[in-house]
Amino acid sequence: MKEIISDKTFDEERSLYNLKNTEVLNCRFEGPADGESVLKECRNFFINKCSFSLRYPMWHAKKFLIKNSSMDDKTRAPLWYCRDGEIFDCNIQGIKCLRECKNISVDSCRIVSPEFGWRCKGVKITNSTIDAMYFLFESKEVEIENLTMTGKYSFQYMRNLSIKNSNLDTKDAFWHGKNIVVENSVVKGEYLGWFSENLTFINCKIIGTQPLCYCKNLKLINCTMENTDLSFEYSEVEADIKGHIDSVKNPKSGTIVVDSVGEIISEDAIMKCNGIVMLREQKLTA
Repeated sequence: MKEIISDKTFDEERSLYNLKNTEVLNCRFEGPADGESVLKECRNFFINKCSFSLRYPMWHAKKFLIKNSSMDDKTRAPLWYCRDGEIFDCNIQGIKCLRECKNISVDSCRIVSPEFGWRCKGVKITNSTIDAMYFLFESKEVEIENLTMTGKYSFQYMRNLSIKNSNLDTKDAFWHGKNIVVENSVVKGEYLGWFSENLTFINCKIIGTQPLCYCKNLKLINCTMENTDLSFEYSEVEADIKGHIDSVKNPKSGTIVVDSVGEIISEDAIMKCNGIVMLREQKLTA
């Protein structure tokens, strides 16, 4: 039977270190001792209706559930090197949440955490709102659905990422990413997707200047583009765009099908560029 710890306040260094098979209910982690690492190296535990205001509370944790809890901005780097955990219906304000973690699910959470999710593997994020600079930097095997995300420099150097039904307000997103599929989403941001490989957008709205340059094996399927000037420079691209593109510049290879385009720029190329821009009506009559 699991032990239950309830309605207590902890502020000592490593106050519940190496906790196992325990439910921690309605507790507060704060106080004058200002102790770090209160739940370090814990196993098989359940955190419910707790609040955190101390640094590094859960490092090296395994097999856990955090539910209906909060971590304020004093909860710096709250979860590092963790494995096999669930975070549900939580408010998290601590910088650098999730670092080098594996098999973590985040559901129905509200998070403000610069440098969230660096170098993680096997993360699943659903039904959440996240504000994070350098979101998910160098992470792998990530699934995202119904996320509202704000923050510059997101999804950089990622591998094997799936995003569905989300709204992303970002900048320099997906740089150097590989094997990424974004579906049924709005992606707003300057310089989207540069230097990516195997990046695919399906039924997406893309907004912002100079998107999708220097890409390899880029695909856009049934997408729209808004305020997207100087698009696709030096990219290998196959694209079917509904509506208008402001301008396309020096696509390296492939075919871009669009209803209308403001300008096709073929000048000052530093490499051979054979990409074709084709109006949809021309394709239909060809």
